[in-house]
Amino acid sequence: MVKSSSEETENNNNNNEDRSKEVGDNVQHLTKIIESRIAKYDNGNLSSGESRTKIGKMTEEESFFYEAVTRLSKLTEFPSASSSSNQQTSSVLQRAMVFLEEEFRIILEDSVQDDVAAVKRDDGGALEESPPPEEEYQPYPPDVVTRMNRIANVMLSAGYETECCQVYSICRRNDFSKQMKKLEHEKIHTEDIQKTNWDSLEEEITKWVRVAKICSKILFPAERDLAEAVFSDHPMISRSLFSNLARAVVIQLLDFADAVAKTKRAAEKLFKFLHMYETIRDLIPAISDGGCSDDSEHEIKSEILAVGDRIGEASLNIFCDLENSIKNDIAARNPVPGGAVHPLTRYVINYLKYACDFKTTLEQIFHKHANPNSVRNGETSDTTARPTSLFSAQVQNIMDLLDANLEAKSKLYKDPALRHVFLMNNGRYILQKIKGSPEIHQVMGDKSYRKRSTVVRQFHKNYQRETWSKVLQILSHEGLQHNGKVAIPALKERFKTFSNMMDEIHKSQSTWVVNDEQLQSELRVSISAVVIPAYRSFVARFKHHLDGTKHVEKYVKYQPDDIETLIEGLFDGNHTSMSRIRKN
Repeated sequence: MVKSSSEETENNNNNNEDRSKEVGDNVQHLTKIIESRIAKYDNGNLSSGESRTKIGKMTEEESFFYEAVTRLSKLTEFPSASSSSNQQTSSVLQRAMVFLEEEFRIILEDSVQDDVAAVKRDDGGALEESPPPEEEYQPYPPDVVTRMNRIANVMLSAGYETECCQVYSICRRNDFSKQMKKLEHEKIHTEDIQKTNWDSLEEEITKWVRVAKICSKILFPAERDLAEAVFSDHPMISRSLFSNLARAVVIQLLDFADAVAKTKRAAEKLFKFLHMYETIRDLIPAISDGGCSDDSEHEIKSEILAVGDRIGEASLNIFCDLENSIKNDIAARNPVPGGAVHPLTRYVINYLKYACDFKTTLEQIFHKHANPNSVRNGETSDTTARPTSLFSAQVQNIMDLLDANLEAKSKLYKDPALRHVFLMNNGRYILQKIKGSPEIHQVMGDKSYRKRSTVVRQFHKNYQRETWSKVLQILSHEGLQHNGKVAIPALKERFKTFSNMMDEIHKSQSTWVVNDEQLQSELRVSISAVVIPAYRSFVARFKHHLDGTKHVEKYVKYQPDDIETLIEGLFDGNHTSMSRIRKN
């Protein structure tokens, strides 16, 4: 049987009335639930804290309340039975949003756990690469995060995104600012940085590096995880909230770094600058690991890279200025007493040693900012010996300049033997530093190390030839016999000349300095190995010819064992008296 048009219209009207009545009944029921919950916290109790309880696991009543608000917001999409009912629903829903906004704020402000200072090292040193899991910083307990997630979902589903995000953003920025202050980070104006002396600025840089590392390794990851957990159903919102917070902090950090980069260059600043460069570099993955929207991520990364480039360029210029320091030191006219290691050698080789600890970072900086034409890439025709990077080439340049500088300084010594001792001391010091540092050894290369070892051995040979070949000539048997007989006057003169020469060598070379104990021992052993056997043989061969001669001790002043004692007194940097030698 086909229904008439009027019957269908009547049925539809009845159904709409039934549906409207059902919606109205549900609205009334949900409204009562919501109003009952809100009534418990009226009269400002929620704001004053009188009725606050410790935030723990969400109760069934609270969960029911969140569900009621969500359902009520969805029912408003249906036409109500009357305009008065619609107005009542909107009013209740608005009161519920105000209530949730206030509850959201209180939870965000009052439920923060111990500050990040609890997970940083007490000695203020650098953080470990990855803090132990039990020390990872979580701003809120998991139960609290779950509650915030429910509140955020309710407010967002009801169309209160602006209010929800504004409360979250303000509270988290305020807490982040508190954490930064507890880490002793305070904003310093650019003009103040330019006026600050280096010792004070160095302390500020140390604080800055520590704070920036805590941000990149602990605070930013924790903040990103929190936003993703609270707004788990709204990834674009969580990214935007984290991005805005991170950008504000990063800009403050970059302002300091940028001002430091503009300070006057000085050699002692290099390693602090390199620490800053590495710290800035580590900020990029901390704020862009899925935590920022594309546009915001690009903007922040661009600003980080720009400041990093300025720090990198300043570091490059400071390192390359080491060349000028060596060249300018060539004008020194006072030799180091005793042929000891020159202060310039200690300064340059230790500077390079520490620089090589930053090998990877400096290679990145040279690759990005250095002009290849300004760095000599080796002079040898053997391509296998050439440095493999611009940084390594610059290190080799500096070492070549240092070698030339030391060669020039050796000429300040009038005694040729002392020149060789000076070069040997400095060469050995360089070798020991290279040997003790895998980083600088890698940069210099095995071939360069072996070449330097050969040069130092040649200095040793040159010294020994310059000093002791003359002594050995005195102990030669030639010229002492005439017609098969020993010429006594000539023999006396030989013994006397030998004694005088040993006195003179001991007098001067006992004041010479060889601080490297192994080198000192090697020198003494090599001298003893050639001089003592020669003298022992000479004494055994010729001394008896002087038996019966008056004042024989005037000529034969030393026994072979005395010579060994004399040699053991060389290179100590102080004079041992002849009387002590003779008594021994």
